[in-house]
Amino acid sequence: MHTVDASKSLTQTNSGGRLRQTTLDAACGRTIDKQKKDKLTNAIAKWVATNCRPISIVEDVGLKNVLRIATNDGTYEPPPRRTITRRIHELYEKERTIKATALQRAPTVALTGDYWTSLGNHNYLGVTVHYIDEQWELHSHALTVMKTQERHFAETCAEHFIHVAQQWNVSNKVSTLSTDSARNMIAAARHLPFEHVPCVAHSLQRSVTVSLHNSAFDNVLAKCRKVVGHFKHSPASAAELEQKQIEHGQKEESLIQDIPTRWNSTLDMIKSVRRNEQPLSDVLTTHNTKITMPTTAEMDKLQRLEVLLEPCRYVTELLGGEKYVSCSVVLPALCHLFRVMESSDDDPAYVVKFKSTFRTDLETRKENANIAYLKIATALDPRFKDLKCIPRAERGEVWASVSNLLKEQRVVAEKPVEATTSKPPKRKFALLAASSESDSEHEEDEEEVENSVRRYRAEPTISTEACPLQWWSKHTGSHSKLASIAQKYLATPATSVPCERLFSLAGHIVQKKRGMDAECIQEIQRVLPELDYERLMGLIEHLSSAVGVTNKEDLAFIERDDFQ
Repeated sequence: MHTVDASKSLTQTNSGGRLRQTTLDAACGRTIDKQKKDKLTNAIAKWVATNCRPISIVEDVGLKNVLRIATNDGTYEPPPRRTITRRIHELYEKERTIKATALQRAPTVALTGDYWTSLGNHNYLGVTVHYIDEQWELHSHALTVMKTQERHFAETCAEHFIHVAQQWNVSNKVSTLSTDSARNMIAAARHLPFEHVPCVAHSLQRSVTVSLHNSAFDNVLAKCRKVVGHFKHSPASAAELEQKQIEHGQKEESLIQDIPTRWNSTLDMIKSVRRNEQPLSDVLTTHNTKITMPTTAEMDKLQRLEVLLEPCRYVTELLGGEKYVSCSVVLPALCHLFRVMESSDDDPAYVVKFKSTFRTDLETRKENANIAYLKIATALDPRFKDLKCIPRAERGEVWASVSNLLKEQRVVAEKPVEATTSKPPKRKFALLAASSESDSEHEEDEEEVENSVRRYRAEPTISTEACPLQWWSKHTGSHSKLASIAQKYLATPATSVPCERLFSLAGHIVQKKRGMDAECIQEIQRVLPELDYERLMGLIEHLSSAVGVTNKEDLAFIERDDFQ
């Protein structure tokens, strides 16, 4: 126990020090200043938005305790929902301005688009944009995930894409639109003023599905599905399987079921069953069930099918990237597939049939792709400009197309601006004078174009592992005319996979039991027109998360206490 000597001053201790009462700041920590608090609020808002957290999480006691420890401020209170909602919209507008400015600097942009239906049975359109900037860096990001009410007829789809392009002020610089091969999307592309590039990954997966249909692999795949389904629907059986995996020194893992709409899931299921062949057999022998493991001959079929499907997975994943150039890789990748799907003397009859069906179907789908665009993209990629993936007889035509693009580019650059006054501009007099001259200047222009193409073709090809954008960044000066064309063609994605990823993220945000539909929000705005934006957003968040209102019908059951 500490005591104070009464013979000394009340402000002195035995050691000569001063007695001080513990302050509130010392007990609770130092209060953070306003600037740091604002920075923390922005960080929370960004976390909620980018990690798909519910806004109500700011009211979580555990989060508050973590933040108090992190800030060393025992009095810190997380920002309220309304503040987070407002900050999220402010952060969005700031980010949108940055992206819009970058898009205006881009010479051309490419889009991917697709429609998606949420668990709540609502339709959405997703659009992503891709472009190469002045530093030859490839950029890609979302433009929109917007709710659509109309039926997806071709004309309507085309109007949606044009509307998104106009919203971002890129209508005059869109080069391509990549979508799946649905009939309405192909028809919509005919109504659009830019090139259409069908998704190669969708075409490839359709060829796999067609090749497996009515093949010799049907029975063994059906048996695998039953085995996997047995363990998927029985927790007890799954627990036994884990125990057997441990006993055999294998990694504990769940089996994978194939899903028709999920790419490469059949291959994943085959690998899963083959890896766990012995543990699965051990468990099933102890069960009173009609489900049996594939026989030795059937396991041999699975092994052969795995070898057949692995190159398809490789190509699908290769072409589905959005952080590197993919459009120019399509033809080399398809060439690789056609080569590995050639029949050999060692192939059983059922493998020969699969390969033949696959090659025939993929060849048909390849013809329906935008081959002319893909050929030019391949030629402008320094990795593949030798065009070995294209028949020798067609290579000259590809380079002729590149030359024509250069000529068109020159014509556009020299196109005179129309006069806005009645006085003829000097430019028109110059054109009149030029028209009376000989065609020597025109011939010189053509020769310059051919020299540009010839110099580029003379450059050595680079490694397939090298980055074509880095090559162009270093060689733009020596191939300046071709560089702008390469920027356009190499920015185009080979697939619509970026949109698929966008919908995977949107699925975490737009769920069947989360959020409020548009009709319900419109009804609230009609009944309470006096609410400003902030109060409206706060009410919507409260009714959807705290009360559980999701649609217009739910509003009839709201009571006064629900607003407390």
